[in-house]
Amino acid sequence: MKPVFYTVSLLAAILLMSYNIPNTNNLNKDITMKNSKKQDSVLRHVVLFKFKANTSKEDIAKVEAAFSALPSKIPQIVGYEWGINNSPEGLDKGFTHCFFLTFHSEEDRAIYLPHPDHKAFGAVLTPHLEDVTVVDYWTK
Repeated sequence: MKPVFYTVSLLAAILLMSYNIPNTNNLNKDITMKNSKKQDSVLRHVVLFKFKANTSKEDIAKVEAAFSALPSKIPQIVGYEWGINNSPEGLDKGFTHCFFLTFHSEEDRAIYLPHPDHKAFGAVLTPHLEDVTVVDYWTK
């Protein structure tokens, strides 16, 4: 009877110990998924402009061109697009222009913000700007 008891006890101990061994396959998969998500995530910088009522179309075009030139001057900008509001909802509060920049890191954005070419753009924009809204976020 003792050999059967020892055999059953040994099997039970082995079984219980197997539950305490971490599953490295799932652990590695979780780490890979977290790293993949981090690598896939980018920093978006969204800027909305509301121009002064007396701003001419020519001056607005100069602002558009000056902003559109920034990606060729500031290599930290890895994505850029812009457009004019055409929402039918009437919730724009007078903001007409949306500029959408992409950065790989907060460090890249930190280089962009005080960059001399960004400051020069501000000089073109400021005389015509009534209001601005900026939202930055990490993509999910």
